[in-house]
Amino acid sequence: MRVIVVGAGVAGLAVARGLLGAGHDVEVYEEAPELRTAGGSVTLWPGSTAILDELKVGYAGIGHRLETMESWDRDGRRLLTVDLTAAERRYGHPTVHIARGELVELLADGMPVTYGMPVERVVPERAEVRLADGRTVRGDVLVGADGRWSAVRRAMWGDDPAKLSGWATWQGFTTVPTALTEQHRAVMISAMPGLCGLIPAGAGRLLWWFDVKAAPGGPYWSDDPGIVDRLRERFGGLADPVPGILETITDVDFFPHHRHAIPTVWGKGPATLAGDAAHTMPPTMAQGANQALEDAWLLTCSIGDLRAYERARSKVARRPARLAATEVTNMQRPIVGLVSDGSATRLYTALLRSFSSYLLTAS
Repeated sequence: MRVIVVGAGVAGLAVARGLLGAGHDVEVYEEAPELRTAGGSVTLWPGSTAILDELKVGYAGIGHRLETMESWDRDGRRLLTVDLTAAERRYGHPTVHIARGELVELLADGMPVTYGMPVERVVPERAEVRLADGRTVRGDVLVGADGRWSAVRRAMWGDDPAKLSGWATWQGFTTVPTALTEQHRAVMISAMPGLCGLIPAGAGRLLWWFDVKAAPGGPYWSDDPGIVDRLRERFGGLADPVPGILETITDVDFFPHHRHAIPTVWGKGPATLAGDAAHTMPPTMAQGANQALEDAWLLTCSIGDLRAYERARSKVARRPARLAATEVTNMQRPIVGLVSDGSATRLYTALLRSFSSYLLTAS
């Protein structure tokens, strides 16, 4: 089949890689003038690292393997530990935290991407797009993997269905050495209401993020001129290494949380969607990149029946999307003290399987 993919993020590149490996003819068109490597980092759960293996993406030596996920009180007292090696043993693949830029570079290697090529018009019924240079390209299948503001989705759905959840994330990397930088622990520190997260990302980097309640035009929004001072005031009393990290930051990246109901069928005729174009969700369950890779894997397997792909993926993707939409991790303090480490580990291991089309099929 000839497949036209719009968008060269995680979803589009993984779709292209999977379909090319399966013998299809693939063309990828990306609006940005070059590979989009900006952004923080992502946690890839066992289903995703298994999919990367199938896509022949060599992630060994990139990023940082995680062994535990811990919840702390604001004074540094450990409240709960999830043993991520239990999922690694159960499913045969590790949990890895990796910079988003490094992930897209790995996925993009050898892919037929045309950059600097916005889409001006989409005809989903004919798997056809008109490009900014005046050309019209048509395939047997059209895949919209062009993110939250997807032009392909807009041609099929109309207006953007996603709404703000009332939360936002400010994040960045620090290369200042901390006690966590070389360890294999993801740490979340409760700051009711809100959260600080710290995860090693390899190469001496530690991802930090702060989840806060925020609304357009108010405190903690993208145009807040005093955001660094505001974050220091709000989170400076948390346990080490948070105060030291706050003192070093000057620039922070802003990510508002969006959510929407995921339809059972999200395509039309020979056109379909993948990644955030199909199922935008808040980052609170660390599932955005994972669900994009799951889309790519199942779409490669189901390219001959797009509606079957959509029904199967929507059933699975709704689970993390609904849980993330509750922003449960940002209000975890009353919950984590009631659960044992063993129970939490068993629950999380089961949840990871329920969130993964690959693991549900393979295990």
